[in-house]
Amino acid sequence: MLLEADDSQLVLVDYQRQLMPAMHDGEAAVANALRLGQVAGLLEVPAWITEENPAGLGPTVEALQAVGATVVTKMAFDGSHALAGRLRPPARPAGGNARSMPKHLQKANAPERSSVVLAGCEAHVCLLQTALGLIELEFDVWVVTDACTSRTERNRDAAFDRLAAAGAELVTTEMVAFEWLKTAEHPRFRDVLTLVK
Repeated sequence: MLLEADDSQLVLVDYQRQLMPAMHDGEAAVANALRLGQVAGLLEVPAWITEENPAGLGPTVEALQAVGATVVTKMAFDGSHALAGRLRPPARPAGGNARSMPKHLQKANAPERSSVVLAGCEAHVCLLQTALGLIELEFDVWVVTDACTSRTERNRDAAFDRLAAAGAELVTTEMVAFEWLKTAEHPRFRDVLTLVK
């Protein structure tokens, strides 16, 4: 199964000013998150940034503010509930005609874009809990490992193990970019290639 740009949404979790200096290899994670945000912008993939307790942890780091993603503030470690109403379009009203699919087969609340590409920190706390919450809400979750971090490698890696076991797909920034593009004939291929390299 490959990612589809027109079925995807990007969520960048808690890359905040007070938090990032304590993160293992935080600069690399932010650089990859920035690439993801830029590629999402080029390919018209909706993007969201969460901020955990911004009064205490500060705003999103400046580099990622330029992405232009919608900021969602939260106090819970699991950001899925703060995001759910934004990621999922409003339910369609019941109705139809004789040719309509029977109501018991309709998924009125199915998201238009059911794949959530997720990256952030700390991988073993907010990212993990948000991913598990989104899986529970029946989204397909793709975790971008090279754009995730924690204070320690062990915590980060434990999060990846648990996420994979829970059904999240583990991917990298370049995997996302090239799966969204699909082909070198895509009109934005050269722009994306420039960002990746």
